[in-house]
Amino acid sequence: MRRYPISFIVLTSLGVAVAVPGLISAAGFGASLHPVLEDPMAGLALLVSAAALIGSGLFPLVIARLMAKGAGPS
Repeated sequence: MRRYPISFIVLTSLGVAVAVPGLISAAGFGASLHPVLEDPMAGLALLVSAAALIGSGLFPLVIARLMAKGAGPS
């Protein structure tokens, strides 16, 4: 079983958790969740934040893969 860095799991999970209300708000249904999400620009801000969180989570994964690739026999 492959082990993923904990920072990858946490940041990607947070990114997905932020993306869901962002998509709902950008689609125009945000008022059903919270009055602040009625504005579609709030949804856009959440989607940008979700992309940043997921991107930040990918860095430790890439670094771990590069370290694993470099740790092999020379």
